[in-house]
Amino acid sequence: MVIAASFSILGLGAPAKTCASDLFSIAKHETKSELWLNPGMLSYHFERERSFNSRNVGFGAEYRYSSIASVTLGTYRNSYHESSNYIGAYWQPIQVGVFKLGAVAGVFNGYSKTNDGGWFPAIIPALTYEGDLFGVNLLMVPSIPDKVAGSLSVQFKFKAF
Repeated sequence: MVIAASFSILGLGAPAKTCASDLFSIAKHETKSELWLNPGMLSYHFERERSFNSRNVGFGAEYRYSSIASVTLGTYRNSYHESSNYIGAYWQPIQVGVFKLGAVAGVFNGYSKTNDGGWFPAIIPALTYEGDLFGVNLLMVPSIPDKVAGSLSVQFKFKAF
């Protein structure tokens, strides 16, 4: 519901008639220098009966140095109500209309059931929209039983420069 509302607010409805070849393309690399800041994320957990934290408040930064790549780091309150940190890189070579599609690969910590709270690697599918001053990352976090709660997470971001 949060995700649908996010796209409605952005006015990102699909055109009435779209050809598949117009919708998907390989994004062209262009050099950029943009700093995006975010206040954490909102998560819709797949296991609805559990009391996961869905408001993953924190602070993060993403530096986009290319139209298809960026680096990111931050901290947030994870699904288990514990503090987590992350460092990673986005690679999004596929253009889907106004969206970039790819993944973010990085390392995370703060999940007590995963590596005793230490750092562990992860690759997460990511869909991104970036406007002039406002953007959204949609992340599909896979479930890892007894370690990581799977979710669909929305991260709103704001361009600093």
